[in-house]
Amino acid sequence: MNPSPHAQVESLVHFFETLNPAGVARMGEFYAADTWFKDPFNEVQGLAQVQHIFSHMYVALDRPRFVVTAQVVEGRQCFLTWNFEFYFRRRGPQQLQTIRGASHISFNEAGLVVRHRDYWDAAEELYEKLPLLGSLMRWLKKRAGS
Repeated sequence: MNPSPHAQVESLVHFFETLNPAGVARMGEFYAADTWFKDPFNEVQGLAQVQHIFSHMYVALDRPRFVVTAQVVEGRQCFLTWNFEFYFRRRGPQQLQTIRGASHISFNEAGLVVRHRDYWDAAEELYEKLPLLGSLMRWLKKRAGS
């Protein structure tokens, strides 16, 4: 018997909120082998490709973690809002960075994730926080606004 959709989502949320480098290997417990994933920087098909993206996150960033702030479950899909917290890898004082985003996730009949689409504004949530690029992005945003 498959768990209820709410139980599936709760398990997935717990997985992401406690994710660590070793935990990426456990993604097959939650994702189908042919799963599809898309975010502002990636679009991949297959569990191994999704695992590669999440493994790379631990190489590129310091202390990354997800905090799910809300969830809506409807049938075999859910919508999660989250904060992604991390520090840039660099010497000297570090400041906590936060990206606010959302995920639309669809499950197959076995309760495994078959589609995972992340939505977040790369310009506002990331580029504006970078030292040189940030000032340009803020200037462009100001010029484009009314």
